[in-house]
Amino acid sequence: MNKREKTPQHFADIPANERREWIQGFDLPAFRANQIATHYFTHYNEDPATWSDFPGSARELVATKVLPKLITLVRSIACDGGMTRKDLWRLHDGVLVESVLMKYTDRATVCISSQAGCGMNCPFCATGQAGLTRNLSAAEITAQVVAAARACANGDLPGGATRLSNVVFMGMGEPLANYNPVLQSIRNITSPQPDGLGIGARSVTLSTVGLVTGIEKLIDEGVPVTLAVSLHTPDDELRDTLVPINTRWKVKEVLAAADKYSDKTGRRYSIEYALIKDVNDQAWRADLLGRLLKNRNAHVNLIPLNPTPGSKWTASRKEDERAFVKTLEDYGVPVTVRDTRGREIEGACGQLAALEISKANS
Repeated sequence: MNKREKTPQHFADIPANERREWIQGFDLPAFRANQIATHYFTHYNEDPATWSDFPGSARELVATKVLPKLITLVRSIACDGGMTRKDLWRLHDGVLVESVLMKYTDRATVCISSQAGCGMNCPFCATGQAGLTRNLSAAEITAQVVAAARACANGDLPGGATRLSNVVFMGMGEPLANYNPVLQSIRNITSPQPDGLGIGARSVTLSTVGLVTGIEKLIDEGVPVTLAVSLHTPDDELRDTLVPINTRWKVKEVLAAADKYSDKTGRRYSIEYALIKDVNDQAWRADLLGRLLKNRNAHVNLIPLNPTPGSKWTASRKEDERAFVKTLEDYGVPVTVRDTRGREIEGACGQLAALEISKANS
C-alpha cells in the first residue's frame, strides 16, 4: 500500500458537536452517534458485530466507514514484572508507531505517539534519528489511548482491572508540529463520556521541544493540559545542537511562552531535562538552569538518558545527577528524577519500531 495514501476518516476525527450530522451522511439516524460514542469511548469496544443495541443491518457499515480499523498490534513486550508494556502498532499504510502503558500503585499512564517518526532531529533521540514519516490522524492518536484504556479495564496488567488515569504525549513525534489532529485527540481524551474518554485535562501532559507558536495557540484552546518543555540544556549554544529548533526559538523565548501558558491556565509546567554524561550535566549548567527557573512556576523532571544502540550518548554518573539535583534544590526549584522504566524493552521511543524495520529488511 502506498505510504502516502490518505488515512481513512474515523468517528474520532470528527468534533463531538458534528458527529450527529456526520452519521446522518451514512443514512443513519442522528441518535446513533451517541450509541457509537458510548461503545467506543465508554466501553472501549470498536467491534460493532458485538453491539446488541445496534441494528444488524448497520453494523458492517459502521465497522468499515465509521470505525475503520486504524491500528493493528504487531507485538507487545513487557518488563518491570509486567507493569510496563510497550506496544508496537502497524497503521493502515504499514507505518509503525509505539505506545507504552505503565501501571503504578496509584495510577495507570499511557505514553502515546503523535507522529510516525519525528522531524525535530534531536541527535540523542532514537525517533529523531529516524526522521519524520508522517503525521498521525486524531483517530490514530486516540486509538492508542482507547487500546490502553481497554487493557486497563480488562485487567491485562498485573493486579487486576483498573482505570487509565493519565495520558502523556511523549512518544514518537513533536505534538505541536501536528497541531490540529493532536488538539482533536486531546478533546477526545478529555471530553466527558460518552463524547470522549473523560480523563481530566490535568492528567494529560503534552511534551514539546519548544514550538513557541504552537504553545501560544494552545493557550486559547480551553484545554488546560500540563505542558512539558523538553529543554535539555539552559544555554543556547549547546541547545542549538541538542534541540535544533532552538536555532529558531531561543531558550528565553520558549520559557516566556511557557510562562504565558502557566499564567493563563494556572498550571505549573514541567521542564524535561535528559541528563547526558559530560554533555549537559556540568555544575555550571545546573547553576544556570537554577537561576533561569527560580522565580518561575516550573518543575524540573530530570531524565537519566535511556541510551540507544550504537549511540555515543549515555546517562550521567550518579554523583553528577545528585549534584545537579542539589543545585536546583538550593535555588528552590522543584525537581524530581524520572523513574527509568522500560530500559530492558528498548524503552527509548522509536527503538522498537527501528528494530522491527531492521528485522523486516534483513
